Amino acid sequence: MFNRHHHNVASRLVSPEVAAQLKMPKNLCASHEAIQKTANFIEDRIKAKPTVGIICGSGLGKLASAVRNPQLIKYEDIPNFPCTNVIGHEGNLIFGELGGKSVMVMQGRFHLYEGYGVEAIIIPIRLMKLLGVDTLLVSNAAGGLNRNLKLGDLVIIKDHISLPGLTLKNVLMGPNDERFGTRFVATSDAYDVKLRRAFQAIVQQQGHSKIVHEGVYVHIGGPTYESPAENRMLMLMGADVVGMSTVPEVIVARHAGIRVFAISLVTNISVLSEESTEKANHEEVLHTAATRTEILGTLFTKLIAQIYT
Repeated sequence: MFNRHHHNVASRLVSPEVAAQLKMPKNLCASHEAIQKTANFIEDRIKAKPTVGIICGSGLGKLASAVRNPQLIKYEDIPNFPCTNVIGHEGNLIFGELGGKSVMVMQGRFHLYEGYGVEAIIIPIRLMKLLGVDTLLVSNAAGGLNRNLKLGDLVIIKDHISLPGLTLKNVLMGPNDERFGTRFVATSDAYDVKLRRAFQAIVQQQGHSKIVHEGVYVHIGGPTYESPAENRMLMLMGADVVGMSTVPEVIVARHAGIRVFAISLVTNISVLSEESTEKANHEEVLHTAATRTEILGTLFTKLIAQIYT
């Protein structure tokens, strides 16, 4: 299923020694049986099964510092689980308690531009499902397309545009396993309206209304940042923020019946003019993320506390 015997092209271009140092993509299997074995491995090592999953975006891994009684498992130690190669993604699963709920936190996510197949996106989300997660909170670092956005603003995602998905690169392409979800998945309600409203109420209570907005996220493949012409096109399409992640994870989660809340941290303002001297860079992303980690952690904790109440 999903090209389980795929051998990454990049891994054949370097020696085995270099590949090991770079943590080149493993051969992964996204079948129900293989992911169940991974779930069994995790269950044998944790105290409580999680009900809430959290995915930390670039530079936002410190969100996990708020987790009480944490249990850490490194990605590289988990069978049939990918390893991250992106700076700002620590590469750990953390289990513990947050907001009175049992949580599973991914410190670092996976992107197709790292050389993985879709298995790297599918496995963590379906692992969450098999472990008991029914609510997923997703964060990401994104470029601000909407001219009303500023560095450090937070944008609650209400809808998305998936450019890869519109060009026959949907993460659910291939054989469908009904044990995970139905063949055809509606995305009109991808971002849970009750969770969005609850989060907005918390934002007002905490006095952060000036930096929190709601908008449309557009997913691009990466790893290159968008050209000015591409940014202008994305704005015309109705996008407010742009990034290289989140949407594939959301699609897999909704396929599995997991409800989703997602939020973008604006870590750079998208360039619209070819004459501009401004350039998006990963260092700026990480710096801006560090300035909002504490606020986002507080908001997430309070949102989790309201889940199921």
